[in-house]
Amino acid sequence: MIEQLVSIMARLRDPERGCEWDVAQTFATIAPYTIEEAYEVADAIARDDVADLKDELGDLLLQVVFHSRIAEEAGAFTLADVIAAISDKMERRHPHIFGDAAVGGHHLWEQIKAEERAAKADASAVGGVALGLPALLRAEKLQKRAARAGFDWPDASGARAKIDEELAEVAAAGSDAERDDEVGDLLFAVVNWARKLGVDPEAALRGANAKFERRFRGMEALADNVAALTLDEQEALWQQVKRDERA
Repeated sequence: MIEQLVSIMARLRDPERGCEWDVAQTFATIAPYTIEEAYEVADAIARDDVADLKDELGDLLLQVVFHSRIAEEAGAFTLADVIAAISDKMERRHPHIFGDAAVGGHHLWEQIKAEERAAKADASAVGGVALGLPALLRAEKLQKRAARAGFDWPDASGARAKIDEELAEVAAAGSDAERDDEVGDLLFAVVNWARKLGVDPEAALRGANAKFERRFRGMEALADNVAALTLDEQEALWQQVKRDERA
């Protein structure tokens, strides 16, 4: 079945007989679609929509085939190389399953990943965290990497106090540039506190976004023109929607 998809992509990328749009694409132009498709997979999972998940996984698989085709045309690697590389990596990181190690688990996985990073040019404890990740997710990953090196609050209280400190620095900012910088520090501190509380900040914010959208749509269903209401009237409507949700 995968061969059929590979063949379709090869035809689409054919300079003479293919699709003009597909032929024009590069790694860089396709990357945003790859990220979008990954989020659509996550969205289907969050909605518990298995039928949609099947479709979205297909769209995500297409992205892998697309990138691999571009690479093959450049003589860099093929889809077979991608599959072989991830297969080797999974076996290497599970020596207790595929090798001679007596025990495994998350600790061994992280140890092997750290050894792999050390073998690369960037051996930093925070190296290898993709720049293209969503900012909240990347902040959490950087914090986790630093924590494994011992740079971490002993408990959630230190992370919570840091939020108060950053709030004060936002309020004291003397310029737009300084305010931007301090708000970034504040968001980073909130992610750190969430991590110490065992909360996935990316998932939590997705949930908050969905809740806000649902409640605002509820306001629009109750009022002909939300924008025409006073702020007090809007707040009363918001509270009514919240009450209706809990009823």
